[in-house]
Amino acid sequence: MSLLIAIGVFYAISSSSSESSATRPLSCSARGADLDPAADGAVLVTCPPDCGRRPLAVFGADVYADISSVCGAALHSGAVRHAGGEVRVERLPGRHGYVRSFANGVQSRALSNWNASFRVSEPEKQGPQELMQDSAAATDATAATAPATAPATREVEKKTPVKKVGNKDCQMDIVVVTDSSANLGRRRFNLQKNFVTKLAAMLKVGVDGPRVGLVQASDVPKTEFLLSNYTQPKDLQFAIKELAHLGGETNTGKAITHTAENLFTQQSGARRGRPRVMLVLVDGWPSDDLERAAASAREAGINVFLAAVAKPVPDEIPAVPDLNFAKKAVCKDDGFFSYQISSWFGTTKHVKPLAQRLCSLNALLCSRTCLNSVNVVFLIDGSSSMGSPNFQLVLEFVAAIASRLDVSEVGAHVGAVQFTYDQRLEFDLSEHASKDAAAAALRKIPYMSGGTATGSAITYATRNVFRKAAAGRNFLIVVTDGQSYDNVGGPALVAHNQGITITSVGVAWAPMDDLQVMASAPKEKHTFFSRHFEGLQDLVEDIIRGICHDFNANN
Repeated sequence: MSLLIAIGVFYAISSSSSESSATRPLSCSARGADLDPAADGAVLVTCPPDCGRRPLAVFGADVYADISSVCGAALHSGAVRHAGGEVRVERLPGRHGYVRSFANGVQSRALSNWNASFRVSEPEKQGPQELMQDSAAATDATAATAPATAPATREVEKKTPVKKVGNKDCQMDIVVVTDSSANLGRRRFNLQKNFVTKLAAMLKVGVDGPRVGLVQASDVPKTEFLLSNYTQPKDLQFAIKELAHLGGETNTGKAITHTAENLFTQQSGARRGRPRVMLVLVDGWPSDDLERAAASAREAGINVFLAAVAKPVPDEIPAVPDLNFAKKAVCKDDGFFSYQISSWFGTTKHVKPLAQRLCSLNALLCSRTCLNSVNVVFLIDGSSSMGSPNFQLVLEFVAAIASRLDVSEVGAHVGAVQFTYDQRLEFDLSEHASKDAAAAALRKIPYMSGGTATGSAITYATRNVFRKAAAGRNFLIVVTDGQSYDNVGGPALVAHNQGITITSVGVAWAPMDDLQVMASAPKEKHTFFSRHFEGLQDLVEDIIRGICHDFNANN
């Protein structure tokens, strides 16, 4: 900016400043939008006393949407106290992302966007030089948000924000249940917030990493934010620091039930196929029963961790309703899901080990269910005896099975091989990341036509398609309508020895001897037959039930 332009701007600001030197008295509810639109730059107003005693609409922090109460914003920012006084109000352009904040006894609200803003400050801290700098900053902000066709007075450097994808090794949906009871007290409540803030920083939330929601346990559980609310670490940490202490009883059981029923839905930001984790913090002991609530959480596939802080001392033990509450609350009583912290003081050393447990995918036993933790490969007979119409009925059958699984990048996986004398890999276990995509791909498989070599097809799938997995995780579902021209017993035995469970499904002319030789033990539980192709759909539920039985027996 040249010297002449600077002098001109300074003169204009000095003039408008002098015009608004007489302060305007405001009511507590007067909004930024209610100020004189003809007045440029900053204006001085006077707020009456005791505005903090009534509810005022305030949106944002530091910069406020101009539908906010000016005096409410002044109280929130600390520009005035409850006795009232003069406030300097600076007009600013509209913006996106007015944040929710609690400060100086005033709770502000979030707002996605608004067309005008303002900032408030104490007038004695603003001299002419500061006014000139503030006006220049506001001018730059206006230029930066102006349309591309508007003439630019100076080039504004724009930096593309770096997208934070989060910790890809911890793609969990995690809800923290904090203790907000009167027993905890404000001091320990603030120490708990510091601990949770550090834990959130260690987890590194992001679009492709973990998501974190939070519920406070009190007389009645209170959802503070959902899994979908924050995908940037700083925003999440700020939200945790702004939590207010509720008081009341330590009704942790109610909070677990509330969290299990409401926080892990897609509407609340839970992602399909992502492991569900609930971290419950309890100071001392809960006021209500945890056993039934925790059982419901386990049935919903939620991994409940419990971090108990400050064990009851011997004199308190008679007052504890259930000394074994921690064992009953967790996903599994094996020591992994329980964490003891002796005091809220010095919790920093516990942040990293606890974060590592929450992110241990292979140890999250309650989320690894028969529907989200299996590899299923369909071995589909494409021989000439099938015929195209019947082949399509087979595809609908296997698509129905795939649709019952929770297919995702970190969940269940589905693959398909079609065989005649030869084998054709239709798609492998990593190709489709949703049940809808897998089912659609199965329905589109083109018919090969040819002979029937089921034994060679089993060998091909065993060698080329399956992932290494624990027992009860790899399943081969063979669907055939006739006699194999080669031996099926040897290839099936090799598959069994590699931990692959074979379910054989015969239709029409398939011989029962071949089906039972291929099937895993017990043979009668893994062998299915339908006289007609239309009857295959009736077998879907039984096959899913068999997969779950084998999975649960081995895990």
